[in-house]
Amino acid sequence: MRQRSKGRVTLAGAAAVCAVAALPAVPAQAAGQPNPYVFGADAQAIKGAESTTNAEVLNEGRTYRSSIGPEGKLNFRVDLDARKNAYVSVVAVPELGTKLEYSDGIKVTLQDNQGRTCSDATATVGSGAFAQPLAAYAHRTIEKDASSCQEAGAYNVLVERSSAEASTPGDWDLEIRHVTEPGLKEAGPTEAPSQWPSASPGLPGGGPKKAGGGTGFNDAAEISEGEWTSSMEAGRTYFFRVKVDWGQQFFGTASLGSTNTKSYAFVSQGLTMRLYNPLRGLVEDAYTTYDGKQKQAALKPLPPVAYENRFGSGDDVQGMRLGGEYYLAVSLNPELADKFGKKPFGVTLRVDVEGDAKAAPPYTEPLGDLGVSEGEKAEKSDTMKLVGAAGVGTGTVLVLGLGAWTLLARRRAVPGPGSAAAGQGQAGPGDGTTPTPYGPPASW
Repeated sequence: MRQRSKGRVTLAGAAAVCAVAALPAVPAQAAGQPNPYVFGADAQAIKGAESTTNAEVLNEGRTYRSSIGPEGKLNFRVDLDARKNAYVSVVAVPELGTKLEYSDGIKVTLQDNQGRTCSDATATVGSGAFAQPLAAYAHRTIEKDASSCQEAGAYNVLVERSSAEASTPGDWDLEIRHVTEPGLKEAGPTEAPSQWPSASPGLPGGGPKKAGGGTGFNDAAEISEGEWTSSMEAGRTYFFRVKVDWGQQFFGTASLGSTNTKSYAFVSQGLTMRLYNPLRGLVEDAYTTYDGKQKQAALKPLPPVAYENRFGSGDDVQGMRLGGEYYLAVSLNPELADKFGKKPFGVTLRVDVEGDAKAAPPYTEPLGDLGVSEGEKAEKSDTMKLVGAAGVGTGTVLVLGLGAWTLLARRRAVPGPGSAAAGQGQAGPGDGTTPTPYGPPASW
């Protein structure tokens, strides 16, 4: 999965935690089971076009929901000026339990009006070959000596899905975001670092704390520097978010705990950990084999967050271009349940954020939080702090994401692209549309 570049908790939230605490965890994945990914509360339904001529506009700062079929190609339009950097991220969500192959995935390309590629990114399932959220982004970066993709005008976003012949052919849901980054008042360094501290710090102090992971970027559980333990089910992906400021360096590991199951089995990619930046772009990934003994996956040392990293080469450098919330996605291979039992596995995350925070670059306007929509910003902070403290399992996190989100946001979720209301714009309160299958029951 690689990218190539050119303070308070509401009563509703507390009530949701109390309500879900007694419920059983969601069972391990079953074939054709909808992925529990929680989409943005303000996501608007949109349908991709077969041709650039009919492509609908992705407005700046908005979140959209769509879907794509096997070998599908969707076109969207973004209108850009000549001053801001622009990013379009796509999260693809296959159904749990579906059969996938190594090369199955999505590709996102941003093109100018001559069809030239500004940048593209590909996200594939990889050797684990099981259903999990896949994220990638394409961008237009303003560069002094660049000859293309610098002018104002209409640009095309092409989203493509690759699917092996033996893979399950169902549609994948998509979450799409278009955000921009303001320019600088004055030019800064344009050369990315070639060296940075590589010595991993020791174990974080304070002892382990419990954290229940979220289902995706929107409900990712907030954690900080330290050691965190979580109970995870095979075949699922858990999301966590960590604040990494300008000038700070991130270190992260994930350990899959031992099991007392008497088995001589072996899973080649038992645990996978991926680090995404605030724009939902992949920075680095790591994985580990598993044979029933404790195993650890460790991200390699990354450069401190700096504006000039975007001018470097490789995801690990370019991805550390922006201060803000970084996301850890931890996935467990479904083979673990088959070979070591269906009980949840213990996973320990160790997170270190080294260095003092530095001042942000001299932007021409406030940067804001590019990874979160304004309508979700405060809600996510309050609710996910509560989730992290409670240490609830994935099943309860899902219910919290569906129940508390509805109560806090006070607005109805947008119908999925496959529903009767798809393509008719954003659903609103009292519109009579059928709730999305990802939302709570109507009786809630």
